[in-house]
Amino acid sequence: KDQAAAAVERDEAALVAAENKVPVLQTQRDQAVAQRDRAAATAHQAELNLSYTDIVAAVDGTVGARSIRVGQFVTSGTQLMAVVPLHSVYIVANFKETQLTHVRAGQPVEIRVDSFPDVAIKGHVDSLSPASGLEFSLLPPDNATGNFTKIVQRIPVKIVIDDEALSGLLRSGMSVEPEIDTKDAATSERGMLERGLSSHAG
Repeated sequence: KDQAAAAVERDEAALVAAENKVPVLQTQRDQAVAQRDRAAATAHQAELNLSYTDIVAAVDGTVGARSIRVGQFVTSGTQLMAVVPLHSVYIVANFKETQLTHVRAGQPVEIRVDSFPDVAIKGHVDSLSPASGLEFSLLPPDNATGNFTKIVQRIPVKIVIDDEALSGLLRSGMSVEPEIDTKDAATSERGMLERGLSSHAG
């Protein structure tokens, strides 16, 4: 009987000791979880910092101008270089307003480049500017004095290159000579004019 009572007391004491250890173990567990979370955050930050070592341009193209040198430190927002996209090369040709009578969007264009005189690059008219280049200049003309001299204005025409393989030959600032095929538009307008005159005469 005494031995049984002693065993019960020992078991009760062990139970109390185990229960007392629960908060300690819980605290240790919480500390371990916190350490794990901090380690995961550190690893994530390291991966993020590593990703910053790879500089990826928003578009495919070639470097047009570099504004930094080897060994220079950069921060977020620092302009490193200018990238000229090659998959969306276009030409802005300033035609005289008197040359645009029959020019329409979509018309085929043959382009000659001074750097490649034997290569004919095909393109098409994308759009015509809504105003002359002079209207968009920093100092537009002011005719407040009433002295007016008629000057033939030039209208910017955007021409898109059709052959992407050949568009890689072009570089920003090159001189080109575009020739727009306006025969279809001229023929169509002449036919409409003739029909209008015939209807009016009838």
